[in-house]
Amino acid sequence: MASKGKPSPRSAVSPLSDAQVAKLAKRHRLVDPMHDFPTGPNRKAKVEEINAQNPKATKRLLTGVDVVFNASCKTRAWGLDRVPEDGPFITAASHVTMFDVFVPMASLFHMGRRPRYMAKAEMAKWPLIGKWFQLVGMQPVQRHSGKAKQIEETSIDILTSGRPLTVWPEGTVTRDPKKWVMSIKEGVAYIALESSRRLGRQVPLYLAVTWGAASINHWWPWPRKNVVMCYDHQLDYSDLLVDMDSWGEEPPAEAVNELMWRVLKRMNTVLAEIRGEQFPAEGYWDYRSMSRKPWPAAGGQFPAGEVE
Repeated sequence: MASKGKPSPRSAVSPLSDAQVAKLAKRHRLVDPMHDFPTGPNRKAKVEEINAQNPKATKRLLTGVDVVFNASCKTRAWGLDRVPEDGPFITAASHVTMFDVFVPMASLFHMGRRPRYMAKAEMAKWPLIGKWFQLVGMQPVQRHSGKAKQIEETSIDILTSGRPLTVWPEGTVTRDPKKWVMSIKEGVAYIALESSRRLGRQVPLYLAVTWGAASINHWWPWPRKNVVMCYDHQLDYSDLLVDMDSWGEEPPAEAVNELMWRVLKRMNTVLAEIRGEQFPAEGYWDYRSMSRKPWPAAGGQFPAGEVE
């Protein structure tokens, strides 16, 4: 079954202006994430993690990504100093275009970590780079396969084994006409809560929000466009883990629902800052109904869409 709707065209949004990037640079320390240790040399790479994940293939892919990004856009990021040097953590990344998935991936690799990442199985069949994706840690997700629990268990196993994990919680490229983060799936919240319970502590959860790639013409990207990513502060959900020893077989639906809303709202808050725009007053874009809906009252149920 095909995904609903089609992503909005490049004309739906304006490029990220130099003036807006300058405003961001006054509030944050922007660095170029497309080279090793962009935040400075006082950083230790997770060597055993690098060696365990096809180091030669990873280096080739990373070099290729760096070349493409340096040629087609001006990439900047802030918050990469928050990336843990050790231990498991979750990165939940926005998904505006197919191009922007490389920004958090390359950034974390350059910071010395090698997350596994959940990505649609079709990516493994892409010409040239599909095989590389598999070699460098892609965990294929069969969309609409009815195997959501199996996918969640695989993700939890990655985290409880000590490895970081990257997910795109929307499940597909946003369908919001103005390219805001649309409704997300329950997987990221379930994975965070359940892996935390199994480890006996809160697994760090970070949001990586990228903007600027939506307006790039990949056939003729010049002049180069601005692309900015924020690797946000750790999202706290410790209050949702207070009674985790009494959950039973899985996290309560209320806790999963609450954490999903926190992720969605925070992602759009960060995106609004990067864009220098106000989030639509009418509400968020709901993938299930393909329409904009108001934020629900406290305790309202999240409109779970189809697993992509």
